Parts: sequence; structure tokens; C-alpha cells
Amino acid sequence: MSELITAELVDLDLSAATKDAAARSLAERMVAAHRVTDLDGFLADVAAREAQMPTGLDGGIGIPHCRSEHVSAPTLAFGRSAAGIDFGAADGPADLIFLIAAPAGADDDHLTILSGLARRLMDPEFTDALRAGTDPAAVAALIRGEEPADEPAPEAAGTEPGPEAVEAAGSAPFRIVAVTSCPTGIAHTYMAAESLAAAGRAEGVEVTVETQGSAGFKKLDPAVVAAADAVIWAHDVEVREKARFRGKPLVDVGVKAGINRPAELIAEARRKAERGEIAAVSEADGSTDSGDGDRDGSGADHAHFGVRLRTYLMSGVSYMVPFVAAGGLLIALSFAIGGYEIASAKSVADHFVWGEADSWAALLNQIGSAAFGFLVPVLAGYIAYGMADRPALVPGFVGGAIALTVNAGFLGGLVAGLLAGAVVMAIQRVPVHATLRGIMPVLVIPLIASAVVGFLMFIVVGKPIASLQSALTDWLNGLSGSNAVILGVVLGLMMCFDMGGPLNKVAYAFAVGGLADPTDGSLKVMAAVMAAGMVPPLAMALATTVRKKLFTKTERENGRAAWVLGASFITEGAIPFAAADPLRVIPSVMAGGAVTGALSMAFGATLRAPHGGAFVVPLIGEPYLYLLAIAAGTLVATTLVVLLKGARRTAPDTAGEAGATGSDDSRVTVAV
Repeated sequence: MSELITAELVDLDLSAATKDAAARSLAERMVAAHRVTDLDGFLADVAAREAQMPTGLDGGIGIPHCRSEHVSAPTLAFGRSAAGIDFGAADGPADLIFLIAAPAGADDDHLTILSGLARRLMDPEFTDALRAGTDPAAVAALIRGEEPADEPAPEAAGTEPGPEAVEAAGSAPFRIVAVTSCPTGIAHTYMAAESLAAAGRAEGVEVTVETQGSAGFKKLDPAVVAAADAVIWAHDVEVREKARFRGKPLVDVGVKAGINRPAELIAEARRKAERGEIAAVSEADGSTDSGDGDRDGSGADHAHFGVRLRTYLMSGVSYMVPFVAAGGLLIALSFAIGGYEIASAKSVADHFVWGEADSWAALLNQIGSAAFGFLVPVLAGYIAYGMADRPALVPGFVGGAIALTVNAGFLGGLVAGLLAGAVVMAIQRVPVHATLRGIMPVLVIPLIASAVVGFLMFIVVGKPIASLQSALTDWLNGLSGSNAVILGVVLGLMMCFDMGGPLNKVAYAFAVGGLADPTDGSLKVMAAVMAAGMVPPLAMALATTVRKKLFTKTERENGRAAWVLGASFITEGAIPFAAADPLRVIPSVMAGGAVTGALSMAFGATLRAPHGGAFVVPLIGEPYLYLLAIAAGTLVATTLVVLLKGARRTAPDTAGEAGATGSDDSRVTVAV
């Protein structure tokens, strides 16, 4: 860190009351040091990173950080707050704040800064010295690591001494290999690694850690893994190449457990090794079960389970969307050529005339319908895959196909995927002899799981779900007046809240699920969803055009691209604006989306294409009223954004005033 921080980048009396003000105050020091070229642009990039996950860490530490094109050299600024600032940590405000900046594309620099700092923050002497320091130059030197007393022990986390080094010292200690990872692959990953390594040294246990960070990972030496007595996984994302740890006792927890209670994890690993408990990690697919039940080790981490459930569902939806796009657009094109009655044409395998437009329309319709036939099985199969890897694909696809057979539709596919994943995970908990492990993922698990899921879908849950699906379809068909408008409002809010995130995807999946068996109600839903999804980028494009001074140069450039993205129904085009100023942008576009969804439903607009935006307007029922709904919502969202951002400019916007009052430019805020 010799070139990263100087005395000018240290503020021992940081007076900011919010993390927005803190980031701005420290960033201004970087600008003064000629390390940052555009203050607002850099703060927007900090906000975009903060929107992914709060940067507060336990122990009173905040580490806002980002890569940015507005950074000229890797830089670290430090601030110490007497009152504490909320950075989203579970244990309260942070008094030690580190703002880390790296040039765009400088992954190695960024990760080197973060990983080195994260490891040192696990040393109480280091953090105590930071809190006690009175001279900025001395504190900068301390952070740079120029005081030997604060250097980490030579056997740092992630090093691999190898089994022969241990043998040379006499009787071999208990050996553990560990893997740490977190959603962003930066701070928590390396803090857990250092915490486990330090606890191992204190307990006389050899702990070798593989950090699976955002820039990839260096695999543990196979000899080290083979010599290990137990394995610890402290992770919030899936461990890569799990099969390497097959046949070892395993403790499987969340990454924060690795930071907060490493000694307990080491003790648990020793107990499992003494009892001979072996994790079921298959050689072929790497799926695991440690038998621990609750992975975070707390016994009540509902949020953690919610994150995993969302990941499972999004896995299914993401694999389904290409089938939706290909099949839906082919069907829409067939209607444009041959009219809606082309759906009842004879099979082109039996009747096809090269010179007839209707034959080509029928061909496109039947190819698209074939693609649509995979929607539910693919959804179910990849939900199951997200839960339990490859062995769950077969029961997932089988369950999805049965959902279609019993007319359970899209809802049946969701349930089938979750059932298949749960059944496979349950089977993986059963200990088996080593000779059977090789055939488990390719024969035993698919066979048993498919039979169980098939029984459940045919006999137990299929028909009730089919009845619910039928009731939902009837409700959609019967929508009129205020009921339709209310549904349009709800769908519009969902499409615009997270702009490509889970709520957006749920609303979109709900709409395209109805296209598999289209009715007047489901076509209205599809129209409302696509119209609302176009509003956020179009609104931001218009706002950057009519009030340029309210936006940074980077935002104005993004605004030009947002015209095309909005017209193409790519809601994610508004994400850069929402990340930079979520408290003003997100409510504004949600209001616009709600207006558009309500008007689309009130006008009775219909849509048979699942995508395409303005380019499929000829396939829309009531196209002029449909475009009017989009224009109205866009104007509402634009007006609100401009008013809210304009009102911000009337408040004191100097760094000192913002820091003193806590009313800093909220360009840097946590995402809603």
C-alpha cells in the first residue's frame, strides 16, 4: 500500500453524519490529491457498488469501494468518525471508514487493496491503533504497513505450506482446508480467510484457505486437500469445483460465520472428523450436503434462505427467457404474416406449399409453438438445477412436463422445480458406500427423484395447482374496469421497482406464462408488463434531454443510450441512474410505470409477442392507445425525477454543510 494513502488522504475528525456525506468528504480529498478526475462521476460509481451490497462490516468498519473511469491511480482514503456512520453492518454504525478507489479495469489493483486491508482489519491491534492515532501521517504509515508490530503473521490465510513442511516439525497437527467466498468476492471473502487462519494458529490447527474472490481463484494443491482431515466452507455463493473435497468431513456455513466464530467452526470440524461424518459430495457433479441443516449455522437466518430461494427461481427464469424470446417472436411474426387464425392451420409436416405465405406463417407459428412447449419444463428443470446441480435436471424436467400434462401450467412448473430440487437434496443427505458414489448422480438420484416427483405431481399437488391455474386464468379473462386497472398498477410497480431484478422477473414470467395458452386476459397482462417496463429508461432519457444540468456528463451519455434501450423494452437501461440516486429515481419511475400499466389495462391493449418493445407495435391490439399509455407514464416519471432532483439543488450542497447537517447530495445512497 506504499503509494495508496498519504497524510492528505486521512481525516481523523470526519464530521459527516451519513455515508453519503462521508463518501463525498473523503472523495474530495482524492480530487485534491489529483487521484480522482470527476467527483460526481466517481460518487455515482461508488453508489452503484453500494447498491449491490452494503459495505459495512462488523466491528465498526465501513469500506465503500469501486472501480471507476474517473480514478487516475489506485487510492485509499481513511476517515474516523466520533459519532459513527451507518454503513449497513448488523452490529451498528462504523467509526473507521475506508474509501477505496481503483481505475476502471484495474481488477488486480482493486482486489489487492481490498484483500490486504480486509485481512489487516481482523487484527485488533491494528484497529485499536487506528482508533488511538492522533497524527494523520502516522496513521497513513500504519495503514501502509510501515510499522512492523502491526504486520500480519507470516503464515497468512491462503498460503499452502504443504504436508511435508508439517511433517518436518514432528507429529502432524490436525489439518483443515477451507474455502471462503461472498457475493462480491472481496472484503468478506478475505476477512473470513484471515479469521479462520488466525483461529487455526491459536488452536494449533493447520488451516489452509482458498479464497474464491471476484477475480477468480487459485486452487488448493491437491496434495494439501488429500492430506486434510476436514473441510470448512464459509460461503454465500456456490463453492466452485466441490468434488475436490469428496470424502472429507465438512462444515458448511455462511461467510459471516467464518468471520465471527472461526474457533467454533474448527471445533465442529474436529468433532465431525472424530465421528467419521463424511459429506456427500459426488465426484461427477459436486453437489453436497453436510448434514448441518441450516447453512449459516445460526439456526434462524431467514434472510439467507430467502436469498437462496430467489437465486433458485431466477436460475429457472433466466434459462426460460431465451425460449420465450425465440418462440414468442416467431409466433408473433407468424400472426403478422398469416393473421391470428394461422394458429389452427394444419401441420406443415403434412401440408406445406413453398409459394404460399400462409404456409410460411404456419411454419413459423408451429416452430414457435414447439419452443413454447419447453417453457415450463425448462423453468422447472433449471430451478431444480439451481438447487442441487445436474442430478436434479432430470426430475425437474420430468416434473415440468407433468405440470403441462395435468394443466398445472406455469405455477405447476415452479412447484415441480422446487420439489425436484428438494427431493434431490434430501437423497444427497443419505450416506452411501464409496463404491456407489460414482453412479449416484447419473443413475440412482435421477431415477429415485423422478419417481418421487412424478408421484407428487400426478397424485398429490398437480390437480390442486391446475385448479388454481384455471381459477387464475378465469380471473384474468374476466378482468374489466377497476380490477384490470388495479392489476395494471401492481404489474407496473413490480416492473419498475428493481428494473431487471427479482420483482421485475416475477412480473415478466407471470406475463409470458400466459402466452403458452393465450386468452384475452393474459394478452392484456403481457401488454401492460411490456409497456411499464419501457418507462424507466425512456423517462431517464427524456429527463437527461430536457434538464441536462441535473445530470453528470456520464449520465447524459447513458441517457442517449437509454432511448434505444427503452424502445427495445430493456428496463435495465435505467439502472445506472437508479444506482446513482435511488431515492429520487426509483419512486419516480415506479409512479410512471403504475400509470402506464393502469392505462394499458384500461384501454384493453393486448400483446402476443413477449418482447420487442416499439418494434412489435403492429402486433398490439389498440396500438395508438398503447403508445399513449407509454407516453403518459414516461412524462409522469420524467416530471417527478426533474422536480425531485431540482429540489435537491435548493438545499446547501457544499461538503461542509452536508457533512454538518446530514443532508448531503444523495447521489450516493443505499439502493431501495
